[in-house]
Formats: sequence, C-alpha cells, structure tokens
Amino acid sequence: MPLSDHEQRLLEQMERALYAEDPKFASALEGTGLRTRTRRAVYGSAAGFVVGVGLLMGGLFLHQQWVSVGGFVLMLAGAVFGVTAWRRIPRLALVDPRTGAPVARKRKRGRGGSLVDRMEQRWQHRQEQQGRGGGY
Repeated sequence: MPLSDHEQRLLEQMERALYAEDPKFASALEGTGLRTRTRRAVYGSAAGFVVGVGLLMGGLFLHQQWVSVGGFVLMLAGAVFGVTAWRRIPRLALVDPRTGAPVARKRKRGRGGSLVDRMEQRWQHRQEQQGRGGGY
C-alpha cells in the first residue's frame, strides 16, 4: 500500500532531520540498501559463471558429461542472474538516497539535438538543394 502525501512528506522531513543531526550515521545506513544487495548479486553471479566454466572444462577433461552439463547449467544461471541484477543498477541510481525521491535524468544532447531532429534537418536541407536546381 503506497504512502499518502502527508506520510511521504513526514518521512522526507524525518530523513532530512536525520541527515542534519548525524550525517555520519545516515551515510552508514545508506550503503546497506538495495544497491548493496544488487551489487552482491552481480558479484555472486559472476563467481557462479566462473565456477560453471571451470566445471564445464573439468568435465570435458575428465570425460564426465554430467559434470560438463552441470557446469553449463551453472554458467547459464549465473549469466541470467547477473544480467538481470546488472539491469537493475541504473534504475537504482535514479533515486536520491537522502529523500528516496526520483531524480530527473539529465540527457546529454549532441550539437544538433536528437537523432530525429538531425534527420529532419538533413531531409529539409536536401529538399532545398534539389529545389534550387540540384534536382534530377
């Protein structure tokens, strides 16, 4: 059940007060959240993948097919869990840890704007050139 607006404001005020009173304690609490669990999941998945590769190679070397199959399954599971955990990391970075509110992403735009804008400008430029005698 989501918090009401009043409850959310109270929670934000309490968080700001905690940061104002004891910033060291508040920053210590910050790292124990979802980011840390996600990072651990990525590291665990990478370790599982490496162990899976080792089992796959060991099974091939020892001519034990069931060890190779188990290594492949472990390798595949590690890769799937790692990718899903890795995809969660950017979304977590979009939340302000002090307030818990979403942070607006700043888009980096090139010199010409978005891709669609640049393509439209090129199209218009070509049409103008063809209209001035550049047509066939």
